[in-house]
Amino acid sequence: MLEHVRCPHLVPIPAADDTEPFTASASRDDVYSVFVCKAEPCAEKFLLKQIDGRRVALVTDDTVAALHAERLANSLRAQGIDVAMTSFPPGEANKSIDTAVRMLDWLAGTSIARRDIILSVGGGVVIDTIGWVASAYMRGVPYINVPTTLLGQVDAALGGKVAVDHPSAKNLIGAFYQPKAVVSNVAYLSTLDRRQIAAGLAEAIKKGVIGSPPLFDLIEENADLALNRDLPALEQIVRAASVVKSELIQLDPYEVDLRRPLNFGHTVGHAVETVTGYGPVLHGEAVAYGMTIAAEIAVRRGMLAEDDRSRLVGLLNRCGLPTSTLDLPGSVQPGAVTAALGQIRKIRDSKIRFVLPVEYGCTVIADDVTDDEVAMAMAATRAAALAESREGARAA
Repeated sequence: MLEHVRCPHLVPIPAADDTEPFTASASRDDVYSVFVCKAEPCAEKFLLKQIDGRRVALVTDDTVAALHAERLANSLRAQGIDVAMTSFPPGEANKSIDTAVRMLDWLAGTSIARRDIILSVGGGVVIDTIGWVASAYMRGVPYINVPTTLLGQVDAALGGKVAVDHPSAKNLIGAFYQPKAVVSNVAYLSTLDRRQIAAGLAEAIKKGVIGSPPLFDLIEENADLALNRDLPALEQIVRAASVVKSELIQLDPYEVDLRRPLNFGHTVGHAVETVTGYGPVLHGEAVAYGMTIAAEIAVRRGMLAEDDRSRLVGLLNRCGLPTSTLDLPGSVQPGAVTAALGQIRKIRDSKIRFVLPVEYGCTVIADDVTDDEVAMAMAATRAAALAESREGARAA
């Protein structure tokens, strides 16, 4: 016999003469597990537990499809999971509203229901795009991040900031929508080239500067191993950086306060990505350059010791990351960067907040950094790089 569940609700209504405003409220407590490992069997065991027999829509990019996602989809199917899969072209240029709409159209043609799972398998572009798609489809479908890049594992997959780019600004169209789980299998990183590993290390280095001197020390000690894809070193860095980011995010997960140390390096970094057309400069590379500029401004303001700036720049250089415009593709001019900052300023109600390091584990948020300060810092870092280059040539 069918069992019915009673749902009694006895809600009083206001008196006829009650015209005062009333308060409506809604609250949500998002909790999710982050699992870091270095082998597929343990990653899939955890993933199967999170899927819990539900249907899966797996979305990836064309490159990751061939490397990892097809194999993962077939493995899940062998365990009895109903998996639909699609992919889109790789690259930041495809982190767009057009891609998102195509993915929404594809989902509408699947059997995925509101309690099923969207599986986002790939790097930051896939994770950001599909996270936003998941937030919009059916007003929100649970999604699980399976990051396949170092940048994805230490940054993009965590925190629920999901978005696509707009020609006028990066991440302009987005939402806050937390994943159901994150599964970081560092074995996937063995297929990355050195440049991609370095770009991921930039985001980990950022977390060390703003919130964890021990993490910065760990990366200094293991950078060469990580760049050579040593899995134990990568596992340790990914786990540590994931813990640091998760701790920092939970202080203000929906950015009510706008004073966000995690934006260190991103203000100028996003401007560089905008002026170079979202592609030639990897996100981590742009952040590395942005950190260099922020550190230079902090030194010039007397906030940061020159030795601390040199230590940061030295680690970025060891990783092969850009610390001057000489390291960026094409000719990135200060005027173009400050113009892009002007667009960001317009979006943010005429204010740009720069995260400036004071010491390792401590930053300040400054909303009075001028375009002239940015231009001077860009010129100073370029001059320093040229001087070092000439010194190296003489020594050789």
